[in-house]
Amino acid sequence: MEVCGTHTMAISGFGIRRAVDPRLRLLSGPGCPVCVTDQSEIDAAIALTKVPGVAVITFGDMVRVPGSRGSLEQARASGADVRVVYSALDSVGMAAAEPEREFVFLGVGFETTAPTVAATVKVAGRRRLRNFSVWPMFKLIPPALRFVCEARRAGQGIDGFILPGHVATVVGTRPFSFAAREFAVPCCVAGFEATDVLQGVLMLLEQLRDGRAEVENQYSRSVRPEGNRRARQVMSEVFCRTDAVWRGLGRVAGSGLGFRPRWQRFDASRRFRVRTPKPVRSACRCGDVMLGVIAPPECRLFAKGCTPEHPAGPCMVSTEGACAAYYKYEG
Repeated sequence: MEVCGTHTMAISGFGIRRAVDPRLRLLSGPGCPVCVTDQSEIDAAIALTKVPGVAVITFGDMVRVPGSRGSLEQARASGADVRVVYSALDSVGMAAAEPEREFVFLGVGFETTAPTVAATVKVAGRRRLRNFSVWPMFKLIPPALRFVCEARRAGQGIDGFILPGHVATVVGTRPFSFAAREFAVPCCVAGFEATDVLQGVLMLLEQLRDGRAEVENQYSRSVRPEGNRRARQVMSEVFCRTDAVWRGLGRVAGSGLGFRPRWQRFDASRRFRVRTPKPVRSACRCGDVMLGVIAPPECRLFAKGCTPEHPAGPCMVSTEGACAAYYKYEG
């Protein structure tokens, strides 16, 4: 299983799935930050757009993810103030320029995004901005990986994990050691070029051949065992661990980030109380795709009721989504 959505794109884009021995099955995991954002969180973001005087700020992929009734893109088409940025810091500049409006940044992402948002909150604090806040939807990869290991222990197991290079750049390799130690699953942090992925697969196969279960690091040019201490320090200064709801996985203990008491004045979920509609069940099987239970073409909506132009779920929306990768590169 490749845990990272960027690996999924690389495997499909480089044609690796078609090039390797057919006995080797490459599964997608819960490593796309937009895809794992729960439908209830999308609904909360859409409800937030209906609060008078509020501008919702987000990254581009989020605007097209369908909630129970519509998307942020549709809310914007109906007149809501929804703005897309490339950096969380851009939203601070917007808030400073328009003090009469409330600016809420949607804090979506993994350990790669959370440190930059934490640094943005600190900047807002230094500038004494009262009209800027963050709605925390962050997710942490190691607890989700544990969930996958435990969920699949009784059924079809995972023979090896291609660990996310971007996340490991921040957290290092040690937080993943439990998978090898407790579940005897070989692991390898890999980069994102074709040769990186292939070497990572080879290293996993060699572990299986030798009867080993370790966390190896193919991506040593970017990843250190201790990760990026400064990024982790900033993240832990502003945020603390909390439970989080993942699409397809449900509530996973200790897998999210919330504000520490000192910074709770920037917590939009405390500042704004919004009502969300009762979730509507969908035939989309994005959750099963991210657990590796099925491949995207096994979903009956794939390329029929669900396409990039008319997505039924986030895995077809995100540039890191498994369904989008299969649709674009594997027909």
